[in-house]
Amino acid sequence: MKKILPVLAITVLLLSCVSNKRLNYLQNLEGNEVIELDEFIPYAAIDYEYILQPYDVVDIDFASSNEELLRVFEYQGSAGNRGSSAGSSGDPYFFSGYNIDKDGMVRIPKLGKIKIAGMTEEAAQEKIEGQINQFFKEEVYVRLRTGGIRFTTLGEFNSSGTKVIFKNRATIFDAIAMAGESDILAKKNELFLIRQYDGGTKIHQINLNDRALLASPYYFVQPNDILYLQPMAIRQIGDANTLTATLQLVIGLATAVLFFIAITNN
Repeated sequence: MKKILPVLAITVLLLSCVSNKRLNYLQNLEGNEVIELDEFIPYAAIDYEYILQPYDVVDIDFASSNEELLRVFEYQGSAGNRGSSAGSSGDPYFFSGYNIDKDGMVRIPKLGKIKIAGMTEEAAQEKIEGQINQFFKEEVYVRLRTGGIRFTTLGEFNSSGTKVIFKNRATIFDAIAMAGESDILAKKNELFLIRQYDGGTKIHQINLNDRALLASPYYFVQPNDILYLQPMAIRQIGDANTLTATLQLVIGLATAVLFFIAITNN
């Protein structure tokens, strides 16, 4: 029995311990070029401007010295709905904005349908502004924008669901902070980023343990991103939700086995 105790103790430790290499963010991983503290890390050479997609909702504001002219381009009650929807958890422009249909078109009063899907916000804004000023002598200015960065978290986050960051640009750590830091038993080296592209979707795998992530093209989140974080295999032991609970479960089982052996030996 004395020989069994050390074996069980070692087994418990092996089952319950999780290396810091699987828990800590932004490490210098083996095989990668070392990134020192205070070292300048340039962003990945990629265009981060969001491309408008079918089923997006955009807010379009019109400005002109002729207030009567501006009313022509707004749906009835849309201006008043902006304030009431600003505090919602979804798209703040859902009730007051302009929907992009399945064909990528947005319908604007007096102008009809204009295709803006596949364009950046700035390009779409210039296109609408140009079409308006073809028909009216009074110059009209246009501002077009999406309702912040809306993303969804699933899996091992403290809070899963759809969230909105009211910024023009946000990092993946901004998204993680808003969702609540991931569970200690989450696979931080296997975060799945599901991103929508013009005409389809791609799944990218991200390693949050890797310091090289700061120079990755997926360091910044985009509207409609889905972040899915898987649990480690240790979660399969019992129904424990934390490392402490798992350890208690294993120790309890080991104690029961030792008690049974002691009784049978007597």
